[in-house]
Amino acid sequence: MSDVLVKAEGVTKKFCKSIKHLMFYGMADIGRDMLGMSSKTDELRSNEFWANENISFELRRGECLGLIGPNGTGKSTLLKILSGIISPDKGQVEIRGRVGALIQLGAGFHPILTGRENIYINGSILGFSKKEIDKKFDKIVDFAELQDFIDTPVKHYSSGMHVRLGFAIAAQMEPDVLLIDEVLAVGDAGFRAKSFNAITEISRNAAVIFVSHTMPMVARICSKVMVMAQGQSIYQGEDVPFGIEEYFGLFQQEKTQVIGKQTVKLLNITINGIADPKAVSKIYYLDDLVIELEYLMEEYTDEYSVSIAIFDKTLRCVAQALSRAVGKIFKNSNKKQTLKIIIPRQILNVGTYSLSIHFVANSSGDGYRGDKILTHFQAIRSFKVGGHIVGHAPIQLEAHWEHQ
Repeated sequence: MSDVLVKAEGVTKKFCKSIKHLMFYGMADIGRDMLGMSSKTDELRSNEFWANENISFELRRGECLGLIGPNGTGKSTLLKILSGIISPDKGQVEIRGRVGALIQLGAGFHPILTGRENIYINGSILGFSKKEIDKKFDKIVDFAELQDFIDTPVKHYSSGMHVRLGFAIAAQMEPDVLLIDEVLAVGDAGFRAKSFNAITEISRNAAVIFVSHTMPMVARICSKVMVMAQGQSIYQGEDVPFGIEEYFGLFQQEKTQVIGKQTVKLLNITINGIADPKAVSKIYYLDDLVIELEYLMEEYTDEYSVSIAIFDKTLRCVAQALSRAVGKIFKNSNKKQTLKIIIPRQILNVGTYSLSIHFVANSSGDGYRGDKILTHFQAIRSFKVGGHIVGHAPIQLEAHWEHQ
């Protein structure tokens, strides 16, 4: 028997922006169906747009598909089609086995009923008998951490409590196919960690589709990735890090900002010899990263230090270099100055990064307490790290391997 649990072929869905046009088109389509005429699903009419267009993929048991893309690109629409909430205009979906879905906060819960009652209702919908639910009940409550609130009406639950209960039901009912939207983002850090561990466990015997904007988690748990843009799939494959880079490429680069007084005037900056501010310098894993600065500084500044910070595309600071940490305090020459920063054999993961630079006035004390930031150049330049092997972590350590 085939292990393919989810198969989508040419799935296409369109929506209408105008309620007036939507009602008119609906009546027109009903009339055409009654007359035996084909409905106009192959073309867009006024105020219509493709939410999904010709989406095809297969997902087997043991695979986890990360569904990523900017907001409004049709990811949630595709999940609703897969879960049977809405029907596609064209194409078809085949799903084998029991489906667990967590695609909307509070979906599937009756607000007046208690958590206990909603567990039994959801279990029954999934095809479990009362006896089977009885066996799983304690595990669901323990996983959701709702022992003190299980007999409270769900309408009094916080968003986090909704998610904990919904995910606990979906996870403990051992579905063959699990669909998860971004709703896990409202959980606290502890529950998110527990949920991702559960997803990893579930995906061993199920097919999981995971929608998220949290790329480290996508890299951690997904074996395949689909990148969506404007309702279409622009990349599908098992190269999850490459798919994540494609996702980040859909967004504009962070804009350069100068924070603080214009104490420092940056005249020129080069990264590995590239001075063009519109160009993205490219280096490779274990290459030296060489940054050269030319600048002028106002006369009243006497001594100062410099720090650089490297940010990935999630705006997470992944590395720093502080001149003061190695005892480098510079004197102001009151004329044009140059500074060359060499980071030997840099170990950043493959990807695109932005560079920020701090100029800090030196104080008499140790550390930075009491120091004054003169000028902060945020996202002043970008550079790209290339390579053939892509890891999940932002730093790829250069290790020495001894094997006997």
